[in-house]
Amino acid sequence: MLRKFISFSYVILSFMLCACGSMQHPKYVTSEGEMLGTFMKVTAQTESPVVEIYDSMMQLDVEAKASMSIFDEQSLLSRINRNETNEVDKHIAYCLDLARRVTQISGGFYDVTVAPLVEAYGFAAKSRQVKVNVDSLMEFVGVEKLQIEGDILTKKDPRVRIDFNSIAKGYVVDLAAGKLQQMGITNYLVDIGGEVRCQGRNPKGGAWRVGIETPIDGSEQVGANIQQVISLSDCSMATSGNYRRFYIDENGAKVAHTIDPRTGMSAVTDLLSATVIAPTCAEADAYGTMFMAMGKTKAVELAKTLQQQGVMVYFITAGEGDNFEVHYSPSLAPMLKFTEGFIAIK
Repeated sequence: MLRKFISFSYVILSFMLCACGSMQHPKYVTSEGEMLGTFMKVTAQTESPVVEIYDSMMQLDVEAKASMSIFDEQSLLSRINRNETNEVDKHIAYCLDLARRVTQISGGFYDVTVAPLVEAYGFAAKSRQVKVNVDSLMEFVGVEKLQIEGDILTKKDPRVRIDFNSIAKGYVVDLAAGKLQQMGITNYLVDIGGEVRCQGRNPKGGAWRVGIETPIDGSEQVGANIQQVISLSDCSMATSGNYRRFYIDENGAKVAHTIDPRTGMSAVTDLLSATVIAPTCAEADAYGTMFMAMGKTKAVELAKTLQQQGVMVYFITAGEGDNFEVHYSPSLAPMLKFTEGFIAIK
């Protein structure tokens, strides 16, 4: 009788072990919506309801807009720009600190105080000026005119205004990734308007695959023209370009939304798009704008230095005729679908 009981117990235990071994891992879910005036897509492996991810993203959207939006007149940043308050929150303090570091790295090609110029050129939901008085506006452009002590912002000139559009979206992607990690999610990809951050593996068990667009002037649909596919894991990616936000002025000249803070002029260069892979999406976002203002030659040189900080780039520049020329970081090669005919930055 005892032998039968032991045998029966062994069968039960074996069944339990087999059942545990065949248990499926949490499935991947996708949450989609609108954030920061653009699309949001989160793919994650989790047992949590997809609505929990969606609600978390929407709460973050409200928080980010209330803090850093230049389109919301009642946001904290808008009130700071109007000198109605000098208190900053953690989001503005973080972005301003990172922006200051990128300005130093760039030698002045990046600056978040170009808000008056962005407005004057008509890229901040404002009517563009027929004639932009660059010299006058440049008097109050320069991040060195801002100082934060504690949570108090001091301006050397009250006319200084901040525009975080070159860094805020990437920063919010980082915050979104942080929220997923707080939920215990380790395999995910966050995509907000083409700025992405990912960790772990995709549903097929491999690296996350993300497209890099062909910079075609006037292209409106994100992802419609894919020039390259890149495999990513545990990093962030952002792309900047002048092929969507631009207009042709009365003299037939192209006026792009990227502003050269050193001159106050629209930066139209031979660099058509700059894709940056970095540890954080805020960095990738800011570096992309910085590179676009620099142009190919200076961008390629600085990219060599930034490789030591784990920053990789994929530059698309104008080639002969209608052809494109690609310059990329050598460490990026294993992550690219193809590299034939491209130029490695060495």
